[in-house]
Amino acid sequence: MTETAAPQSTETAPTRWWALDPEAATAELSTDPTAGLSAAEVASRRERYGSNTLTAQAPPSVWSVVFQQLRDPMNIMLIAVAAVSAAIGQGSTALIVGFLVVINVVIGARQEMLARKSVDALATMQEPQSRVRRDGALVQIPAHDLVPGDIVELEAGDIVPADGRLLRTATMETQEAALTGESTPIGKDVLTLADEDVPLGDRANMAFQNTSVTRGTGTMLVTATGMTTQIGTIATLLSSVEKTKSPLQRELDKLTKVLGVIAWSAVAVIVVIGIVRGQSPSDLLFLATAVAISAIPTGLPTFVQAMLAYGARQLADAKAVVANLNDVETLGATSSINSDKTGTLTLNEMTVVALYTVGQHFTVEGNGYAKTGKILQTAGAEVPDLTPLAYGLCLASDATVSDDGAVIGDPTEAALVVLAAKLGIDAEESRRTYPRVAEVPFDSAYKFMATAHWLPWRGDRSLVEVVKGGPDVVLQRCTHALAGPGEVVPLETMRPDIEAEMDRLAEQGLRTLAFATRFLTPADETALVADPMSYVEQLVFVGLVGIVDPLRPTAKVAVEIALKAGIEVRMITGDHAVTASAIGRQLGLGPGAISGPELAALTDEELLERLPNLHVFGRVTPEDKLRLVQLMQKQGLVVAMTGDAVNDAAAIKQADIGVAMGSGSEVTKQAARLVLTDDNFSTLVHAVELGRSIYQKITAYIRFQMSQLIGLVVLFLAASVFDIADGVAMTPMMVLFLNFFVCVFPVIAIMLDPVGPGIMDRAPRDPRLGISNGAAVRRWILYGAVLCIASAVPLVAGPDTPAADRATASMTMAFVVMGLGSVLSGLVLRREPESGLAAPVLTAVKVLSVPVILVVLATELGFLQRWLTTQPLSGPQWLACLGLALLLPIVAEVDKVLQRRRAATALVLHPQEAVSPARARR
Repeated sequence: MTETAAPQSTETAPTRWWALDPEAATAELSTDPTAGLSAAEVASRRERYGSNTLTAQAPPSVWSVVFQQLRDPMNIMLIAVAAVSAAIGQGSTALIVGFLVVINVVIGARQEMLARKSVDALATMQEPQSRVRRDGALVQIPAHDLVPGDIVELEAGDIVPADGRLLRTATMETQEAALTGESTPIGKDVLTLADEDVPLGDRANMAFQNTSVTRGTGTMLVTATGMTTQIGTIATLLSSVEKTKSPLQRELDKLTKVLGVIAWSAVAVIVVIGIVRGQSPSDLLFLATAVAISAIPTGLPTFVQAMLAYGARQLADAKAVVANLNDVETLGATSSINSDKTGTLTLNEMTVVALYTVGQHFTVEGNGYAKTGKILQTAGAEVPDLTPLAYGLCLASDATVSDDGAVIGDPTEAALVVLAAKLGIDAEESRRTYPRVAEVPFDSAYKFMATAHWLPWRGDRSLVEVVKGGPDVVLQRCTHALAGPGEVVPLETMRPDIEAEMDRLAEQGLRTLAFATRFLTPADETALVADPMSYVEQLVFVGLVGIVDPLRPTAKVAVEIALKAGIEVRMITGDHAVTASAIGRQLGLGPGAISGPELAALTDEELLERLPNLHVFGRVTPEDKLRLVQLMQKQGLVVAMTGDAVNDAAAIKQADIGVAMGSGSEVTKQAARLVLTDDNFSTLVHAVELGRSIYQKITAYIRFQMSQLIGLVVLFLAASVFDIADGVAMTPMMVLFLNFFVCVFPVIAIMLDPVGPGIMDRAPRDPRLGISNGAAVRRWILYGAVLCIASAVPLVAGPDTPAADRATASMTMAFVVMGLGSVLSGLVLRREPESGLAAPVLTAVKVLSVPVILVVLATELGFLQRWLTTQPLSGPQWLACLGLALLLPIVAEVDKVLQRRRAATALVLHPQEAVSPARARR
């Protein structure tokens, strides 16, 4: 648990300011609460503690980022190929490869420059002005000039400028959602708390930097400034957390290293053979360049970036914006979601859903601040007079709610105004008609609010006091209860029913408020105005309301989809565990709830042991959230963490997929990898679905690319080792033409291929089973070998032409077979294990008709013949090339039939393996 650090010394233990009474706290900091600090003491303390600012993390320079991108193994290999091509006079080859390097570096550098802005966003939060007592006078100064020991005056509308112990409060409330996740304002007082680990959200006598005062006034003793505040602690956490590479980045890095070994090994073998045969250096370099281009997937980074960009556009259309293209793929591997409650799973709009009065229970329909919804009751029950309750709803509150749902004031009071509207009461008109005669403002010290008005009551004009507050507090001040129209009975008569209703509402996780009235005489008015608090007694209990931040309509369905997809969903919130548990049950989450203090008391081993049976976490701190993410990642889970407040930022940055709400803080959005512009949990689940589809497309592309690459490399090695076609299977420009003019269209066909409906019926892929797993590599080798053999046939048994033209004709046929084989393999390899010939297939055929035309033109157009070293082919030669090109798609389709049969057999023998872990548990 994070505690506000003691300013006396960075080496001493943190001071528990909440456990010190105001006099002890001011004495601890040697401060006069009336006069404040002297100018000399302020200067001394600023020298000691520094400015009240957060330390920003300097972003990397552009040149350092560019240099880092150039050091990428793939780019190093491409640079080497471009340099050799230029050295041997292959200028066009050098230009194309160099252009690829520039594209890779620009895309990578742009993403990197956006990576580390989280702490900068913290540091650039709007700085408030503060009213401070200095040398006995009240002065206004910038917040960065504050030092520990300053006395700050606060009022509604202020941003708290530092952390501090409250010395005086008057009906003061602060909105601390940014730090604690608590959805409603927190009442503040000066009462000393127990000297123990009090959760941050329960430190009612403390105020924290960058929270806002929503009601009342207060005086605060500054106890921490700058990086020692709670917000500073979060900044420190952010600085210590480095964003991890996505699973795709890690897999592509491994694949690049393997391909590098293959490429340079192939080049080395061919060069050694050439030296043994006495080939000239220029011929060797020409041959080595061709082999390197064939062995290095020169288009891999560009094509993967293009597919990820396509996925990013799909996500943006679905109201999910990714910060980095690689995060598109990471979404598909998500195996655990830690979700914030307020505003993500819920609407963040307090709503009355239950009502109890005159011994009857009512259900209130409608969500949020819309003033529509029915009040439902048991059939046959007498319709009661709800006027006494309606008075309390609109008169003992100050919030306003417009017809379009805009709220001014306390959100809980807004829920009461909306309930009044559902009862047919206009709150604002009622307040104008019945102005307050006297008032006891709400204060967390006594937890109620009372107002007195001249009201019509049973045909007369009466002086009536209306009270709302915590049920326990209100009941203590009641002596009677309203049992029916005009029927008032002793409280003890109805107390069992009232307490049973309170328990029932609490079990549902509802926040309850009680309402009461007192009927006074005209003679009481003078004394009431003089001392309104003395009249808040001998009350008549009127009723209870149950308030909740309702679930988003799509949240429950989204959770069901996630669980069906094998994704564990946990709710992590600043609300109390009891409230959170009720929401968890409504959502259908797994069992188990725990509070922040209980969580902090567990060791990592104990927490990991209990984690499968813990799905609701209440009253947690930023450190708790970060710890949970880190422990889950150690288990091998790919974790998504959602949130909208500053207190979520560190955990969001640590997560594999940090998800911020579009309405959340700038800090959180900068730390996140994904921003949901509609703040909706169901959008995240849909984003996971899109991420899975993108990963499928990437694996299809890698399968296609590697089959072609292996086919080319083996073809070049065979030609060199066995001296086929003078050891040169194809020219470098032929290889580049295949890579960038022919193979780009199969990639487009893969990108446009629709995703099957069962993509969210499977468990998440195991991130440890990468793209280059054993089964996939064996399949690449099989497909590559078939493509190599088909392309080698013309080189070995080429057309019967004069010897001078034989190599050119044979090489042209090999080039055509490789081109057509690549196009047809793109058609069938775009899906696995489903058949690539199954509907819908028309879009793919249209796209793949273009590279077929390009291959034909490459053998017929004069300038392409000269550039590529090709020649026209006869009709029989074209038929032979087409027949050879069909070998790979035939083999691939047969292989997929066998895959589907093996999968069906495994399902019959081991049906439990087809059920996701989450579904099996449930």
